[in-house]
Amino acid sequence: MILEEIKTSLIMWFSYALIPCLFVDGVAVLPAPQNLSVQSTNMKHVLTWSPVTVPEEIIHYSVEYQGEYESLYTSHIWIPSSWCSPTQRPECDITEDTTATVSYSLRVRATLGSLTSAWSILKHRFNQNSTILTPPGMEITMDGFHLLIKLEDLGPHFEFFVFYWRREPGAKEHVKVVRPGVLPVYLETVEPGAEYCVKARTFVKAIGRHSAFSRTECVKVQGEALPLALALLAFVGFVLILVVALLSVWKMGRLLQHSCCPVVMLPDTLKITNSPQKLISCRKEEVETCVTSGLSSEELLKAWI
Repeated sequence: MILEEIKTSLIMWFSYALIPCLFVDGVAVLPAPQNLSVQSTNMKHVLTWSPVTVPEEIIHYSVEYQGEYESLYTSHIWIPSSWCSPTQRPECDITEDTTATVSYSLRVRATLGSLTSAWSILKHRFNQNSTILTPPGMEITMDGFHLLIKLEDLGPHFEFFVFYWRREPGAKEHVKVVRPGVLPVYLETVEPGAEYCVKARTFVKAIGRHSAFSRTECVKVQGEALPLALALLAFVGFVLILVVALLSVWKMGRLLQHSCCPVVMLPDTLKITNSPQKLISCRKEEVETCVTSGLSSEELLKAWI
């Protein structure tokens, strides 16, 4: 009795295990994966399909692709995916396999031990130009009076166009191009009390496309703007300080000039008060008297010659 129950259980288990399989000429084969599609967002491409299910068994999948050249000239050659041959998951990241801007054919098959399914081929060829580009995530921050922005890292293919402006009538919109890896980004030195707005979008040079704009974010700078009168007063004070500094430099220059090269002034006793002709008539013994009368040493020398 026990042996019959075991025999019946084995037959039922074997029959149940073969339910997902098809029989062709008496040989069991796995059904091919169905519903192939590519989900491509921000230059990341993932091939997905409906899984083939066998109870208590692990199904493996193989993924292969053909570029435009292989499809046109060597259609019998398929290249195994470098990331998904084989794989147990019903999906495959084909981003690194489809880097050229051409159309690709993709196919998938399932294997279970010695059983192999037929290949399922993607209905429409895939081109990375069809990827969906989303606006970048961003965060506006302040460092003192410096306006900074942090952008979502989307990979090396992306550049960011950042638009920012002061929120006021007639304000000019500024644009800054940000390369990957330059984060956070300095935008502008802002004024206290003012409000600034920022928006951004991505650009992928490889496919020549850009995303839509992100949601505009605005931030108000803490503090109050200086009144006009106070700003004018500050300007006048700066001018006065500059004038005083220039005068101080000029005065110091004059003092240094007098210290290094002083001007020698003759005492009053050496200044000429009488005519040279009168002084010449003095006798030699009266020289001292002539000197006291106001003759300079230079004139006295001339008188003796």
